[in-house]
Amino acid sequence: METIFLTGFIGSGKSAVSALLRERGIPVYDSDARTKALYDESPSLVPALEKALGMPLRTTDGKLDRKALAAVIFTDDDARERVEALVYPAVLEDFLRWREAHDDAPFVVLESAIILSKPIFNGLADRVVLVTAPREVRLQRVMARDGLSEEEVIRRMDAQQMPMDGIDTVLQNDGTPEQLRRAVDAVFFPKK
Repeated sequence: METIFLTGFIGSGKSAVSALLRERGIPVYDSDARTKALYDESPSLVPALEKALGMPLRTTDGKLDRKALAAVIFTDDDARERVEALVYPAVLEDFLRWREAHDDAPFVVLESAIILSKPIFNGLADRVVLVTAPREVRLQRVMARDGLSEEEVIRRMDAQQMPMDGIDTVLQNDGTPEQLRRAVDAVFFPKK
């Protein structure tokens, strides 16, 4: 079974592409959503993060304070690396279990903005698709979607780094929803 990485910078439209793939019955592993779930499902992950960062990261109900974690990882590269060293092995293990459970699909997709910059995932993809849109379009999308200020979004955009080697296909997402649908069909379901 083919494994396809779907990547792109924040606000590029990875989620929109993923939704179109799911409509067609393709399993899509949303690494952001699964990472958030792992914070709740893995009893040792949050305490390990607190120990690695030397600070409390839980809300009064004992759950991970995602805003506090984001404030640290988007402003401190060293802290982000310590967090990733704990989180990505857990995500990889979760993805491999998930992929095995979908072995009857024609292909599976792993959606992640940062997958190409994380060596732990090297060698897993048969193909890599980059979703892209102009920076200003992405900025406006993220501000509208997440209710963040322009400064907050720019800080997150600037924190993202991605190697461009290894990309097999670029899918442009700066048009209408119908244009995106046609682009997804052309990239993922080409007529032979």
